Amino acid sequence: MTAITAERPTPTATLAVACRRVTKEFGTGDARVQALRGVDLALPPGEMTLLVGPSGCGKTTLISIVAGLLDTSAGEVEVLGTNLTRLSNGQKVDFRRRNIGFVFQQYNLLPALTAAENVAVPLLIAGQPRRAAVAEAHALLHQVGLKERANALPSELSGGQQQRVAIARALIHRPRLLVCDEPTAALDAQMGQNVMELIRGVAVQPDRAVIVVTHDSRVYHFGDRIVRMSDGRIEQVEQHRPEARGGK
Repeated sequence: MTAITAERPTPTATLAVACRRVTKEFGTGDARVQALRGVDLALPPGEMTLLVGPSGCGKTTLISIVAGLLDTSAGEVEVLGTNLTRLSNGQKVDFRRRNIGFVFQQYNLLPALTAAENVAVPLLIAGQPRRAAVAEAHALLHQVGLKERANALPSELSGGQQQRVAIARALIHRPRLLVCDEPTAALDAQMGQNVMELIRGVAVQPDRAVIVVTHDSRVYHFGDRIVRMSDGRIEQVEQHRPEARGGK
């Protein structure tokens, strides 16, 4: 593992994410909180980045800005070559729908829909016919090891199985950026390892960047790089060599 304290500038055309002097403040006056303090971050496609640090250090704020869910107070963010700070709210919604997948800690599955129907939701929202969308969902559930559970309701699935459904749902529209917020937090140690193996094996692709927020040091070895945050700043970037993970 190599610690990186400074990197040569990289052309933004080759980057999946480029943050430049990003700050974010909440509130005003005495209630003002500075969540991000001049963050610079450059992430290429084809890698999994783990964003780590203590609670309240700005990790979730940063990924929310990268995903276009929050606006910056200052600075610029480019994602997949698009400057998000110059988009309207409607344009950001369309950009997220086409380019970004989300995996959450609490799964957020619709309880009345089967696993396959939950996975198909992004395609249905995009206007794809139901039969074709559900067929694609079945194929992806097979890929994540849930072929036999495609017609089960969320209440009939274990926590690990529900997270696999959530991962499939996040990938069904082939996003070029996958953002995962504490995907193993609600799982036991072994299931957390299994979920990270799945994300590593299925989600990481040459044209896709994956960002995972985590407090779990036991999964650090899955990352291509670890970005350590503290008090709204990036303190260190550690890059893992493929051989340290047993190959990519």
